[in-house]
Amino acid sequence: MHPADDTPDIPTEAASAQARRPTRSPLLAPTDNRAKRRRVTRRAFLAGGLTVALVAGGSAAWAANRFLVPHVEVADVAAYEAEHSAVASAEPTETATATASATLTDMSYSDGSTSVTVSTVTTDTLTYYVADVVLGDATDLRSAFANNQFGENITQTTSEIAAANGAVFAINGDYYGFRSTGIEIRNGVVYRDEGARQGLAFYTDGHVEVYDETQTTAAELLASGVWNTLSFGPAIVENGEVVDGIDSVEVDTNVGNHSIQGDQPRTAVGVIDDNHLVFVVVDGRQEGYSEGVTLPELADIMLSLGATTAYNLDGGGSSTMYFNGQVVNSPSNGGERGTSDILYVAG
Repeated sequence: MHPADDTPDIPTEAASAQARRPTRSPLLAPTDNRAKRRRVTRRAFLAGGLTVALVAGGSAAWAANRFLVPHVEVADVAAYEAEHSAVASAEPTETATATASATLTDMSYSDGSTSVTVSTVTTDTLTYYVADVVLGDATDLRSAFANNQFGENITQTTSEIAAANGAVFAINGDYYGFRSTGIEIRNGVVYRDEGARQGLAFYTDGHVEVYDETQTTAAELLASGVWNTLSFGPAIVENGEVVDGIDSVEVDTNVGNHSIQGDQPRTAVGVIDDNHLVFVVVDGRQEGYSEGVTLPELADIMLSLGATTAYNLDGGGSSTMYFNGQVVNSPSNGGERGTSDILYVAG
C-alpha cells in the first residue's frame, strides 16, 4: 500500500487548451473574412493542440519523476554502512558461530539463540501468516534496500532483496522510497532525518518503542542505541491495548496517498518481549480465499498473539512474507510487487 492501498493514483494536473474561434470582423469583406478565418482557425487549432501536448507531457514527466524515476542518494549501501555505522553488530557469539549447526525445516529456522517459526491461520474468509521471531541479539534483525541503494523510487521484490542479502526470513518494510519524509535509521546508520509521523524504533538492547518523529532527531535516536527505525504506522497496539482512533487514521496526506481503512492486505510487527517479535502478513482482496482485515482487526490479531505493542507497515500489494527461499503468502496483485526495503533475518 502507498500508504496502504494498491499502487497510488498518480494525479494529473487539470489542464486542457481549447482552440479559440476567431470572431467575424465587420471591417472585412465577406470573402476576405472567410479566408482569414480559415487561417486563424488553423493557427488556433495548432496552438491549442500544442498546448494540450505540452501540458500532458509536463504532467506525465512530473508524475514519472515523482513515482517512477529512481533518485539514488546512496549508490552502495553496503559500503556506506561499513563506513558510517555507529552501532556495531554483536561480537561473535553462540548465534554468530553456530551457522554450521543451524536447523532449517519447511516452516522453522534456528541458529543458536535466534529462531523463526512460521505458521498459517485460516478462517472462512481470512488467511494470514505469522512469524514468531526470537533474536539472539537485537542486531540479528537487519534491514536491506532494493538494489543495495538508498533513494526514492528504487524497487525490487521482497524475495529479490531477501535473496541478495542471504535472508532466511523477510517481510516488506515501510516503503520509505515512496516518500521523502520520515526518520530512517537502518543497521545503525542514519539515512533520513525528516520527522513527520509516528515511527517505530528497534534498540540494540532488544526493546522496541513507538515514538513521535517530530519530537526528536535521528542523531538523538542513534545516540540512545537505536538500531533500526520504521516510518509508516500507525501504532495499532500500545500497552497491551488497541489504540483508539485507528479506524479513521491516515498515515500521509501528500499527493498519491490514500486512506488505509477497510479490509486490506496488511503487514505488521508486534512486540512480545525484548528480542521477541511477531510478524504478521494478512492476505486480502481475494474473494473466496482471504478478504483482508481492518486496522482494529489487525490489532486484535496482534493481541491474540501476545503482542503488547504493534505497528502497521506498508500493505496492500506490498504485503509479502518470505521464508526459506520462497514467498509464503499470496500477494494481492497476483504476484510480488516491487518495494524499497525489507526487514530480515539472515540464514
